[in-house]
Amino acid sequence: MKKALLLALAFGAMVAPATAQDKTVNLKMSIWLPPAHPLVPATQAWAKSIDAASNGTLKMTVFPSEQLGKAFDHYDMARDGIADVTYVNPGYQPGRFPIAAAGQLPFTFSDGKKGTLALNEWYQKYAKQEMKDTKLCFAFIHDPGALHGKKKIVAPSELNGVKVRPAQSTIGEMVKLLGGTNVQASAPEARDAIERGVADEITFPWGSMFLFGIDKVTKYHMDVPLYATVFTYNISLKAYDGMSAAQKKVMDDHCTPEWASKITDPWTEFEANGRTKMKEAAGHEVYALTPDQLNEWRKATAPLRESWAEAVKKAGHDPAAIDADLKAIIAKHSAGI
Repeated sequence: MKKALLLALAFGAMVAPATAQDKTVNLKMSIWLPPAHPLVPATQAWAKSIDAASNGTLKMTVFPSEQLGKAFDHYDMARDGIADVTYVNPGYQPGRFPIAAAGQLPFTFSDGKKGTLALNEWYQKYAKQEMKDTKLCFAFIHDPGALHGKKKIVAPSELNGVKVRPAQSTIGEMVKLLGGTNVQASAPEARDAIERGVADEITFPWGSMFLFGIDKVTKYHMDVPLYATVFTYNISLKAYDGMSAAQKKVMDDHCTPEWASKITDPWTEFEANGRTKMKEAAGHEVYALTPDQLNEWRKATAPLRESWAEAVKKAGHDPAAIDADLKAIIAKHSAGI
């Protein structure tokens, strides 16, 4: 609570309050992560800043831990007005948001902070096409995650026959492509799945390995930015359209690239620090790939980009133009590998 208050004070000082006195709007923000996750206090601080900037007319209550609905349902919860703002993982519904899935392809981002700035700038252009029944606040990624497990995996062929809990749908496709078997388990269920032998390996961010106790049941950790997961904050159109012009401006002023970075920076740092912590942990081996080995992984996962392009084309969009745009923005922010 103290950390959230300090963040709120720091953030609130940077936003000019709205001048109009409007009818109070009570907003429900649903975030399916547990309260201990660093994104939760940062989001609570964001809500306090919105309250202050609106002269107390936009009061947002943050509901963590799936209190308002399951993680898989959060986009529809914003669309249907079950919650007014929601934390969405577009990859939870494979094929529904094909453009956004470009951010989940292996070896796309090297850095969580720069990657979030790049992804958000890029996806703001396309969310109006595939998320048009909600208002996108911003898009972001976590600091890139890696492959962890009981076995040291160096070559892509070594995933053949291995049971893997994938972080998102694109990585699930990668596992199948390389001959592995996907094991579906939520983050809280992941440790148990590995401990019981249901899964052998897992793709996961570094700091969250400790948060969910998965470090207790794994030994080997591939030190490469294998993947990132795309997330979005979506606003119910009913809630947004019901705001006054001054209140809408407050919300718009809190849906900027700067705010995307402020909210996600604590999580990025948490995950990045987990990588350092793992390197120092007894009984763990954090291993790098040689340039040749990395190229082998890139080559083996190349068909995923082709299948992504087909899905985007099927949805009526131009995958070549979209991909070129993403690559240009990633280069602009120095966010690539």
